[in-house]
Amino acid sequence: MRFLVVGAGAIGGYFGGRLLEAGRDVTFLVRPGRAEQLAATGLAIRSPRGNADLPAPTVLADRLHDAFDVVLLSCKAYDLDAAMDALAPAVGAGTAILPLLNGMRHLDTLDARFGADRVLGGACLISATLDAEGRIIHLNDSDGLVFGERGGGRSARVEAIAAAFAGARFDGRLSEAILQEMWEKWVFIATLAGITTLMRATLGDVVASGGAALAASLLDECAAVAARQGFAPRADWMAGTRRFFGAPGAFVAASMLRDIERGARPEADQILGDLLRRAGAEPERDAPLLRLAVAHAKAYEARREREQTQRGAPVSGGYTG
Repeated sequence: MRFLVVGAGAIGGYFGGRLLEAGRDVTFLVRPGRAEQLAATGLAIRSPRGNADLPAPTVLADRLHDAFDVVLLSCKAYDLDAAMDALAPAVGAGTAILPLLNGMRHLDTLDARFGADRVLGGACLISATLDAEGRIIHLNDSDGLVFGERGGGRSARVEAIAAAFAGARFDGRLSEAILQEMWEKWVFIATLAGITTLMRATLGDVVASGGAALAASLLDECAAVAARQGFAPRADWMAGTRRFFGAPGAFVAASMLRDIERGARPEADQILGDLLRRAGAEPERDAPLLRLAVAHAKAYEARREREQTQRGAPVSGGYTG
């Protein structure tokens, strides 16, 4: 089974690297700068689950001609159009596209471009970033990747992907209810992103300040949106997640906060804005904290764009993974 990993950033580089480490046939679709970096240093992973230094096979978009069995897609939501253009030559009649983007809107975009029959559901549960040297830094103990057929059940292709994931050093899991799990992940990440960006603090700091009730209220708002869409989070999931958001000492923050703190573009519309749009006709009543989090993120983005325009700096992106 041949895997094309779109980007070799924190997410694509981690999971693609673990597959490469396990001897799977992996190629990274990257931009020229990242290709040069990987050629010089290799793909480096620093993780509580074990470090790895690997030679990384890469291909540039203008040299991509062959179809692959699986395309692992982990770009930022705002780079999806560019990523689709780049990976299109790799999509053949039997190709499965496994996206790991946050939220749900990307599924419609991918379906429109490649056909719903080619697009699986997927989500990853990991916190990772790139350091200044381009190494992948795994920030927590979780490295889950869940995937499946969006219609439920099992199929030959997802069974084959599960077999390829087996033995790699990450927690790959085939789900027969992947849309439910994607919605639950969306509720979780929107809550974490919303509360940590609003408070500009880690979750542990929010709890220590007496703000646990705010986090719990935001969780309830996000869960209510999922329920409105037919994917109410399961009771045991909600109980565990509620404990997480109220636990002292959980000094974690969403990647959205890290993006804001370093002046980067956040995935605010995909994670927060799109959820708010699904909240119903009266978000002021039904989702006031989510609405505030969206306004906060939009204000940051407006300021960032204005300051970049004043400096003459381009608002850039790329399928870094």
